[in-house]
Amino acid sequence: MKLPILALLGAAIFLQTGCVTGRRSLSLPVPTHAASSATRGQVYIASVTDNRQFQNKPSDPSVPSIDGDVTKLSTQEKDRMIGRQRNTWGKAMGDIGLKDNDSVTKRVRLLVEEGLRRKGYGISVDPKAPVAAAVTVDEFWGWGTPGFWALTFEAKIQCTISVISAGGAQKSIVKGYGINHGQVAKDANWQEAFDPAFEDFITNFGARWDAMVAGSSDVNGALLPRLAGKQ
Repeated sequence: MKLPILALLGAAIFLQTGCVTGRRSLSLPVPTHAASSATRGQVYIASVTDNRQFQNKPSDPSVPSIDGDVTKLSTQEKDRMIGRQRNTWGKAMGDIGLKDNDSVTKRVRLLVEEGLRRKGYGISVDPKAPVAAAVTVDEFWGWGTPGFWALTFEAKIQCTISVISAGGAQKSIVKGYGINHGQVAKDANWQEAFDPAFEDFITNFGARWDAMVAGSSDVNGALLPRLAGKQ
């Protein structure tokens, strides 16, 4: 009777492991919905900055890390990293990154732009637009937790949004979270953890935005230039 049990255990391990070495590259499309015309004004996104803190061999898989020494990670390389692969026993293995020519800051900019469009704003390239925003990426990470029969895939996003509008300077933290369960560590299962995290972030962004720009819709002139000019 032991042989069938061992066979089942072996099958479970095989299904969960998948390819966990090397680097897995993902495309993470930002969801878009039909948005109303930009009737509430224009917003200039002055900057999006990656402020995530990476660690070497963290015990918590939700803490960013790489397969190597984080002190040797360039700014550009860091901006592409979005997760770590783990084997059946939870040991960190290969990296998960975005495709070439993509980055976390690009993904976050697109998320913020989509959130603004859904609120009825247009995206301006003019630093003198009535509303200016700067975004700091505090968290943007995916990780997997092994189980007996399935893997749990999770993704989290947290950004600090700084806004200057007619109402003055405001700052708010916006978060997003997603979770997915699957038996194999394949691209689609990682994608299906980030998809709900993206939607959650956009929804939470919309809920916070009006409070940050209260009174700005009636402004037609230039605002304080503290955020302007930062690319």
